[in-house]
This record gives sequence, structure tokens and C-alpha cells, in this order.
Amino acid sequence: MSDGAPLNRNLATMGLILATSMNSLDTTVVNVSLPHMRASLSASPEQITWVITSYIVASAVMTPLSGWLARRFSMKVLLLASVATFTVISVFCGIAGNLEQMVGFRLLQGIVGAPLMPIAQAALLNIYPAERHGRAMALYMMAIVAAPVCGPMVGGFLTDQLSWRWCFYINVPAGIAALLLIWSGLPKDKADARRFDFLGFGSLAVGIAALQLMVDRGPTLDWFSSHEIWIEAIVALIAFWVYLAHTITAKDPLFPTALFRDRNYVAGGTVGFLVSWLLYCSMVLLPLMMQGVLGYSVAQAGALATPRGLVMLGILQVIGRLDAIFDRRLLICFGLSLMSFSFVMMGAFDLSMTHDPIIWSTVVQGIGQGIFIVPLTTLTFLTIPADLRADASTLSNLLRNIGGSVGVAAVQALTATNIQTMHASLAANVRPDDPVLRAGLAPFLRPDTAAGATALNDEITRQATMVAYVNDFWLLAAIGFACLPLILMLRQPKRGASIGEAAVADAIHA
Repeated sequence: MSDGAPLNRNLATMGLILATSMNSLDTTVVNVSLPHMRASLSASPEQITWVITSYIVASAVMTPLSGWLARRFSMKVLLLASVATFTVISVFCGIAGNLEQMVGFRLLQGIVGAPLMPIAQAALLNIYPAERHGRAMALYMMAIVAAPVCGPMVGGFLTDQLSWRWCFYINVPAGIAALLLIWSGLPKDKADARRFDFLGFGSLAVGIAALQLMVDRGPTLDWFSSHEIWIEAIVALIAFWVYLAHTITAKDPLFPTALFRDRNYVAGGTVGFLVSWLLYCSMVLLPLMMQGVLGYSVAQAGALATPRGLVMLGILQVIGRLDAIFDRRLLICFGLSLMSFSFVMMGAFDLSMTHDPIIWSTVVQGIGQGIFIVPLTTLTFLTIPADLRADASTLSNLLRNIGGSVGVAAVQALTATNIQTMHASLAANVRPDDPVLRAGLAPFLRPDTAAGATALNDEITRQATMVAYVNDFWLLAAIGFACLPLILMLRQPKRGASIGEAAVADAIHA
């Protein structure tokens, strides 16, 4: 697919980026409109969250199937079908009259949209020569980064000016444009009637669904104090064990075993899985800290998070060119070190700080993310043959999503435990004349009154929560620095070597 004319390649690139952005945007665009949807659909606060959960779970379950579908029907056919059905179902989401219809349509939207991101990534790698993979991945990452950042802003604007239903209708012009661009620009690729692994997909789908439900509903149900969480955890563990045992012994498993013999892919996938903890946790912890502890509004928290996205987008504009000049491993190490150092900066946060430390630490984080994410993706896929890239991209996206979900769940559970521990420690050693605690109380409140005791307890909770967040940031910094030795497992092919030559050289050295 890399032999297409430059004009067709540019058209295909625009279509693939637009399709990716549309899918990525839908993960966040409806978040700010949930209160309006709840009133319109007569749903409770707990019920309306299924609008998001159903989409996430369906997408996670169907992602493993993307690689097989791409090889069975070809990438181009799968992308066109996925974009077309995603667009049509978006219209049905917009006209949904009750909660049951909305959740059902969102479930379908997640199913048909699951292949968009991994297969678009594989198609971009196929239509560009190896020396331009860095630029192609920079464009892809810009879509991945920009859409979630813009989602809440776009959703808020559409909801305020028109209706929450336009959060879905906006997909119609984007979907039609993506269809036309992919149809006219993306070259045809051959289909391969590979045998379908029913047991592998079934066990993996059940495991992913149970795990995703567990991490999504865990914070609401107080984790393992709930029977539902225990059931989901046990089902996930059994399903993953069945999938692993089957994959080791199967003749034609869901994901080709050649992927697991590729040194660069295994090392890059491992780093990507661990780094997804940092990426997802930072996006979750900072807004919670700013709104819950520092008292910032939603608009203020969003404004303080904007510089990170803008800086990262700026870095991605140039990193695709630097990726072809410098040793990619050095870029990965430098970028990952910067990102890890940003968590060290966050480890110095305190309740008396201004917003400046937040801005500077997130800017450093955005620079680091922008530097390492493109060369890491390029090296991960560089030694993968073209016919395996759909499976490789599918598995890579799946691992990144699972890593992010598990990481966020683990850090949230750790935060809750640390808050309780620190609250007990601070309360046991508190003195009514403590100047730090007194600074958080109104001057007229006395600790020996009911109102004063309540205010004092609230302040102790605020202090304990801040300590818990700081501990989280130090943990994320340690994870980031611990990933650096894994970069040594990646191999940088000789300049000018083709994909095949790189793969052979890697196999020989491994």
C-alpha cells in the first residue's frame, strides 16, 4: 500500500485522521452534557453514567476483533464500513427518546467504532515508507491528543448553543467527509481468509468486559466490599487464564504468535502498557485535585490543563522530522525522563501554592509526551511486516487501553486508602492551636464548638487528600523512571534499511 500517488496518500491521510478524531472525540464530547441528557431522558445520576460506560466497554470488547476483520475483509473495506455505520448510529444516538435507546445505540456505536483507531494507525504505516513513519505517527498522535482535549469544550458549546443531541449530529459531516477521503485516497489491500479463533476471542472478550466493568464501577461500589466487583474480578481472572492457555497451545490464535517473537514490538508494547498508567492517571488525578482540594471550578481546571495539550501539539509538529534524524531510543529516554520529572515537580505541590506550579509541571509533561510517544510508536512497529500491522496495532491499542484503565483504578484505590491513613495520622496528632490547620479555618470558628470541629475535620481531610495526591505523583514518577531500562531492549535499525532488512537484523541479534 505504500506505492500510492502522493495526492491519494494525502487524501487518505486526511480521511484516516478525521475518522480517528471523530472516534476519539466521542469518548469525551458527551461528558459535559450528561446533566442535560439526564433531565431529557429521565435518568438518575447513576443510570446516566451508562451512556459512557456502555460505549467504553463495547469498544474495549470489540477491539481485539479489529485485526482479524481487517485481514478478512481488507483494511479499506473495514474502515469504510466502520465509518459509515458509526455515522449512522450517531444519528440514532441524537434522536434517542429514552435511556434504554441511548445506552443501546451507544453500545452499537462502541462496537462499530472499535476498529477505527487501530486500523487507521496500521493503514497510515502502510501508505508511508519507513523513513516517513515518524511523520505519519505524529499526525496520528495529534488526532489522538487534540480530540479528547477539545471534546469537553466542543460538547459544552454545542449543548449550550443548540442541544446535547448535536454532540452526536456533529459526526454526520465529519463521517461523510472521512468516507469520501478514504474511498478516493486509500489504496485497495488484499483480504486474507484466516481462520477465526472463536475460543480465543470469546475468552478475551469476556475477560476485557469483566475487567472494564470492574474498574469503571469499582469507585462507585467501594471496590471489593461489593459482591458485583468480586464476581467481575473472578470472571476476568478465569477468562484471561483460559485465553492465555489457549493462545499458547492453539495452531491459529487470535493474534499471530509472530508478534510475540518480535523484540522491538514486545519491548515497545511493554513500555507503552506501563506508560499508559502515567498518561491516563495524570489526566484523571490533576482535575480531581484542582477541583476537590484546591477549590478550582471546572472551567479553571480545564484552562489550566490546556497548556499541556497545546505544547504537546506543538512538539508533535516537529518531532516527526527529528524522529528520522536522531536515534529514536535517545528521544524516548529524553521524553520519558521529562515526563517522569514532571511528576517529581507535582510531588512538591501544596495547598498554599498558586496555579503557576501546575502550569509549569503540565507544560514539562506535555513536552515529554510529545517527544517520546512518536519514536516509541515508530520503533515498536518498525520491524513488523505490513501484513501483520493490523493485528499489531490492534493488540497495541488494546494493551494501552487496559493499562490505562487498570492504572487509573489502582491509583484511585490507593488514593482512597492513603486519605484514610493520613486522616487518622493527622487527627491523632492535631492541636487546636496548629497554625497550618488554623489557616484553613474561618477566623470566627473555634475548634471546641460543633461548627468548629466540623470545619477542623474538613480541613484535616483536605490536608490528608493533598498528601495522598502527592504520594500518587511520586509513585508515577518512580514508574516512569523504572521504564527507562526497558528502552535498551529496543533496537534502532541502520539508516536506509527496509522493513524486511530491519526485521531480519532484529531476529539475528535477538
